[in-house]
Amino acid sequence: MTDALKRLSEEGVAIWLDDLSRKRITSGNLAELIDQQHVVGVTTNPSIFQKAISSGDGYEQQLADLAARKVTVEEAIRMITTADVRDAADILRPVFDATGGQDGRVSIEVDPRLAHNTAATVAEAKQLAWLVDRPNTLIKIPATKAGLPAIAEVIGLGISVNVTLIFSLARYREVMDAFLAGLEKAKERGLDLTKIHSVASFFVSRVDTEIDKRLDGIGTDEAKALKGKAALANARLAYEAYEEVFSSDRWAALDKAQANKQRPLWASTGVKDPAYKDTLYVDDLVAPNTVNTMPEATLEATADHGSITGDTIAGTYDAARAEIAAVEKLGISYDDVVQLLEDEGVEKFEAAWNDLLKSTEAELQRLAPSKG
Repeated sequence: MTDALKRLSEEGVAIWLDDLSRKRITSGNLAELIDQQHVVGVTTNPSIFQKAISSGDGYEQQLADLAARKVTVEEAIRMITTADVRDAADILRPVFDATGGQDGRVSIEVDPRLAHNTAATVAEAKQLAWLVDRPNTLIKIPATKAGLPAIAEVIGLGISVNVTLIFSLARYREVMDAFLAGLEKAKERGLDLTKIHSVASFFVSRVDTEIDKRLDGIGTDEAKALKGKAALANARLAYEAYEEVFSSDRWAALDKAQANKQRPLWASTGVKDPAYKDTLYVDDLVAPNTVNTMPEATLEATADHGSITGDTIAGTYDAARAEIAAVEKLGISYDDVVQLLEDEGVEKFEAAWNDLLKSTEAELQRLAPSKG
C-alpha cells in the first residue's frame, strides 16, 4: 500500500466516499475508512440507496415497523434514508468539528422527480434538513434550470447544499452565481455565513464515456488520439472558473463577512473504460480546496497504486481549452454532449428512485401484519 491517500489530503483534496448503506454503518466499516483511509465525508444518491435498500441487509426490522404503521412508500423511503444519513453524520461528527464544518459531511438528495420544479425542490430541501437534523448534512440539489433558483433560496435560508449533476462550464458558472446570490440573501437575513457550506459536484467520467463513443464513431487516428482527454480538460477548466469567481469583487464582499467558498467536488470519478488507469480521475485532478468523492473501488485503487505528484491542474488551462476545441473541430458539439449528460443524469436518478419505490413497496407488503 502506498500513502497516496494521505498525500492527496495534504494537497488540499478532501476524500469523500461515494457510497452508504446500513451495513457499512453498523459493521464499523465507515468508521474504519475514516480512521485508516483519510475519508472525511460521504455522498449518497438515489442509485446508492436503491442498491443498499434492495440488498435488504440491515433494513428488515425498520421495514417491518414501517409496514405495521401502514406508512406510504414515500414516507418509508424517507425514514430509512434519513436514518442512514443521520447515523453516518454522527460517525463523521468529530471530523466536522475538527475541520470547522468544512468536512465530516453527509449528502442526501432531494427527490429526483422534483428536478424541474423549483418550489417543490426548496420545500423538499427544508424538509430533509429538518428530518436529518444534523449540522453536518448537505442537501443535494441538481443543477437543472429549475434547480438554480432553488439553490439560491435554500442557501439563503442557511441550509448547506451539495449542487449535483454539473457537466457544463456555463452551467457551473450559473451554479456559482446561485451560490453567491444565496449567500447575499442569507447575509440580508442576518444569518451567520460561517455556518453555510457548499460543494459543486462536477461530473467527470461520464463526459469521457459520451465523447469517446462519438470519437470511436468518427474512427480516424486523429479522433482516437483525443480519447480520454475531454473529461479532465472539462474539469480543469471548471477549476479555472472557480478561481476566477472566488477572486472577484463580488466574492470579496462575502469573504469579508466570513463566508465559505463553494468547493469544486469531482464526482463520477470511477473509471468506466478499462483501457484507462483506474486512478486517472484522482491522480490528474489534484488542486487545493477541492473534494474527490470516490466509489470504494477507486478509493482502494488510489490507496494501492495512486500516483499523487502535487497539483495536476495548475498550468493546464490552455492545453485543456485546446483539447475541447480539437473535439469540437471534429464535429462533436460540446454543448450537445453536456446537455445530453444532464438530461440523462436526471433520468437515471429518477429511474433509480422509481426502482427504489417499487422494491420498498414490495417489502412493505411482504412484511405487513396479517389481518387475522
